[in-house]
Amino acid sequence: MKKKLTLYMLVASIGATGLISSCTDLDEEVYSEVLASSFHPTEKDIPAIVAPVYASFRGLMMGWQGYFDLQEESADAIITPARPNGWYDGGTYLRMHEHRWDPLQWQPENTWQSAYRSITTANRVISQIEDGDIAIENGKESLMAELKAARAFAYYLLLDNHGNVPIVTDYRDASLPKQSTRQEVYDFVIKELTDALPLLSDDPSSTYGQLNKWGVKALLAKIYLNAEVYTGTPQWEKCIQECNDIISSGKYVLDPNYSDVFTWTNQNSKEIIFAVPYDEIYGPQNQVHMKTLDPLSRFVYAMQAGPWGGNCAVPQFIDTYDEEDGRLGDTWIMGPQKSATTGEVVIDYQKDVPSMAGTESNDGYRIGKYAIKMGATGGLDNDYPMFRYADVLMMKAESLLRTGRAAEAAELVSQVRERAFRATNPDKAVVTGDELMQGSTYEYGYQEEDGSITDKQGGADIKYGRFLDELGWEFAAEAHRRQDLIRFGVFSTKAWFNHRPSDPTKTLFPIPEGEISKNPNLTQNPGY
Repeated sequence: MKKKLTLYMLVASIGATGLISSCTDLDEEVYSEVLASSFHPTEKDIPAIVAPVYASFRGLMMGWQGYFDLQEESADAIITPARPNGWYDGGTYLRMHEHRWDPLQWQPENTWQSAYRSITTANRVISQIEDGDIAIENGKESLMAELKAARAFAYYLLLDNHGNVPIVTDYRDASLPKQSTRQEVYDFVIKELTDALPLLSDDPSSTYGQLNKWGVKALLAKIYLNAEVYTGTPQWEKCIQECNDIISSGKYVLDPNYSDVFTWTNQNSKEIIFAVPYDEIYGPQNQVHMKTLDPLSRFVYAMQAGPWGGNCAVPQFIDTYDEEDGRLGDTWIMGPQKSATTGEVVIDYQKDVPSMAGTESNDGYRIGKYAIKMGATGGLDNDYPMFRYADVLMMKAESLLRTGRAAEAAELVSQVRERAFRATNPDKAVVTGDELMQGSTYEYGYQEEDGSITDKQGGADIKYGRFLDELGWEFAAEAHRRQDLIRFGVFSTKAWFNHRPSDPTKTLFPIPEGEISKNPNLTQNPGY
């Protein structure tokens, strides 16, 4: 077991007390013998008290049809086409790709349900502290601030995906919640985070997997980066300020190697600001390898589980990479894959994918960013880096670019690019402000089954499109793409693979129909 998982496992020792319910998979009988009357929490028990909230993020972020899938399946870099072994699934993935989801589709609904599950868990623990069921002698204010920040993180995901959602903060209130506007949700999240900041730890060494001061500042920067989408009013300078605070703190640096950020020991990364920890035994919800690898790849990694062979890269996205960009090979599994025992080629992944409806098992490059260790199980040890230092540099760079400071932005982008070209062609790491002002190299258009592109649109007309490309190369397969495409005006205006331009209302997912049927206070989002 990785040391970092102690945070989530501690909760099991008090899960049967009636104070907190465990979200781990542990079920050893010894824990059921701990009585509520024998639990007297002190400051050292705070990690165990907040553990259920953070544990709930595992399914929310990388779980089945969670946040990761929602952001990537609806965008232009990753698809899940039908395979010889299935994956049509009643058209779920095709509808996600074509932006034809509806209030009954379980893919957007899963993220809604998971986010509110995290919110309910946070509200419950907050209520237990307020009622004295969990009596904290020291550190109560900082604990409450952290819980509210974690709750605000879940509300941020709802703000981004569904927009107009109920704000529920009282676990004891059984009345049907009223719906808030996207502006109201935005204001609530900003206030919760800014109120929490002064009370949070600024020490990354003791807060891995928790929202410390810098994680909250990174979250605030991300919200300010997208403020114009959320509220109609840009907040570039506020984004820059939050990024500057993180940069000037000196607490984080870019890891020497891009791949170090995503390996199964990435809890040691100096770049990760806030991560959702996973563990192959105690937190196995990171199953990205199971969804992307062909079943034959189990022989390549001597896996203890058989992968399912689903999603892959959009060929048009792969074509945007410079061949000397090290992130290409660090992100995607390409070409012949050999058995770990015989050395024979068991599958040869090809870039091209004919269509969403008809593929071969080896069509499409697979997600390899979250490095797969030999003997991998059905759950990866790799943690999901929600915020990392490269993201801070790029958020600041984009804000500078959008406020007329392209040369300053280029310096930051070049800094991020340096490690990607260090081993191949260091000169290519340098990018200029003029280049960032150019359009995208993505050849947007509709792909026919013969691989030809019709309805050619290209990307030259995308304002700051080259910067959008930079975001794509740096953050591919990190659940960034939908949000970035919306901010750059691409999400509903361009065609890619078998997707054609969609209605602008698709920038928000629907309120699940089941929620509306239960709560007459809810009104469906426009376009559904």
